[in-house]
Parts: sequence; C-alpha cells; structure tokens
Amino acid sequence: MTKKIPFLLLVAAALAATSPASACSVCGCSLSSDWAAQGYASLPGLDAGVRFEYFEQSDLRSGTGRVDRSILTFPNDDEIQQKTVNRNTWLDLNYVANGHWGFSAAIPYHDRFHTTIAEGDTAISTSHATGLGDIRLLARYQEFTATQSFSLQFGLKLPTGGFSQNFAEGPQAGELLDRGLQLGTGTTDLLAGAAWFTRPATSVGLFAQVMLDQPLAARDGFLPSTSLTLSSGVRWLNTSSFTPQLQLNVKAEGREHGDEADTPNSGGTIAYLSPGVTAELAPHTTSFAFVQLPVYQRVNGLQLEPKWVLSLGVHIKL
Repeated sequence: MTKKIPFLLLVAAALAATSPASACSVCGCSLSSDWAAQGYASLPGLDAGVRFEYFEQSDLRSGTGRVDRSILTFPNDDEIQQKTVNRNTWLDLNYVANGHWGFSAAIPYHDRFHTTIAEGDTAISTSHATGLGDIRLLARYQEFTATQSFSLQFGLKLPTGGFSQNFAEGPQAGELLDRGLQLGTGTTDLLAGAAWFTRPATSVGLFAQVMLDQPLAARDGFLPSTSLTLSSGVRWLNTSSFTPQLQLNVKAEGREHGDEADTPNSGGTIAYLSPGVTAELAPHTTSFAFVQLPVYQRVNGLQLEPKWVLSLGVHIKL
C-alpha cells in the first residue's frame, strides 16, 4: 500500500490543476502548517498554535491575465472591485490521542476591508467586517513506517461565521455585501483529505497533502464553491534550529451557485510557490514564516487576487 501512496497523491495533484475551480475574492490560505499531517509524529497530548495571514487583493484579473484599469469607464456594466485587505488570525488546536488517531480544530478571526464600484455606480462603496469565521474540525488516522507516514483526514467546516453584513459607506450603503465576502458561508461543508510524508535522505523531508471541501447544501440562496487544495513541499532537516522549506500550494474552486451567488465572477485555479523557514524557539515551541508568491492564476470573470501572501505563526506543545 505504501508504494502506491505517492502515485495516488500525484493523481490528486493533476486533478487540482485541471478541475474547474475558483479563486474568489476571499481566497483562503492554502499553505500547509500542520506538522502532524507532514509526518511529525507527536506524543499523546495537546498542541496549540496561532497563525496570522496578511494579503491585499488589488490585482484585478480575468482569465490568466491582468485587467488594465485605466481603460475602464464608469458607470460600467460590471462590478469593478477595487481592493480587499485581509488580516486573518487562526487558533489551531491539535490533540493526539495515540499513535494512530488525532483531532484538530482551526478557529479563525477575520478582519476584512473591501472597496468596490458596483454595476451602474460611479463612486466607491466600502465595507469592513471583523469577527469569528467558519470553524474547521478534523479527525486524522495515521500509519507510520521507519521512513514515511500516511494519514487520512475527515471532518466538517461549521457555519459559525456571520453572513448578513451590509456595505457601510458609498452608493451601496445598507445593501447586503456579496456572500463571497462575508465572514462565513453559512453552510456546513464536508472535509476529506490525505497526507503523505517521507525522508528519502537524513537531511531531506518531503510531504504532500490534498484536501477536499464540499458544501453539503445551499443556505439562503447561496451554495459556495467546492474546493480542492494541494500542498507539497521539501524541507532541509539540518542540525541548526532553522529549517528552510519550499512549498507548492495549489487551490482550485468551482463556481458559486444560487440567487445570492456571483456565479460569473467565481471559479479558477491559483498556484503559489511558497518559500519559508521554521525555527525552534524552545524545546516545545516552534515558529514559522512564509511568503506565498503566485506562479499561475486563472479566474472566471473579473476577480481580485493578491500579489503575495504573508503567513506567520507559532506552535507550542502543551
């Protein structure tokens, strides 16, 4: 079985790169910072982590190219989004029950500022949302050999984030903000994935992860995108407290659906190359810093995308 694992994950990578998908205006971070799923076996007990993401979406794109804003006139037949600034903080909890089973929770707090010029308008409308997002709960089953590990993950994304925020200023003040820009989707999603880790040499670690997010039903006229996320990477495991790492992160999403969805302007695939480093601060404390740089972008309609994504975090063994 273990000889087939790399092949299965390569197949998943191919699906992620070719499936219809979306890079919506609330692109989530596809970076992998789950040490346990990358083969870092933990003793029974609880780990806690805090991670922070910052990215500004100001690059207006269509298809695989950038849109020249200077040629656009207003009022326009399309909504022309201006900028979205995202500051996301996540509390990550990971409980290892024994050598095979583990459980994790990811609890997000979003701070999102958005500006746009709606269809038919000539002035900018703004919104600023802060609050709890959608919590993700996962169970994990792991198998280990002397040089590699394989895990299966399954769980739910819960509808804990609000989805009734209105625009605060501008011509659209008082109107409902696009559902794709709300703190939460309002839906319960099924999560299922797999991860593989190996050490082909003493100083080299390789991993690959794939995760499916499948909404189970629409809510209040909105069915969010189905998404498939692939993360793979290589680590240089040296004797110092700093571990360089390079990841490839691919996120593919399908179009939104429903009366409240922006179906024409959702869907695409984004790939990031993500250099970074982890550092051992103390025997039970590890930190990390990564920058995600887009190397491939394909979007449907008009969408805002970031030019880079910064991720910082710390993990503590309690």
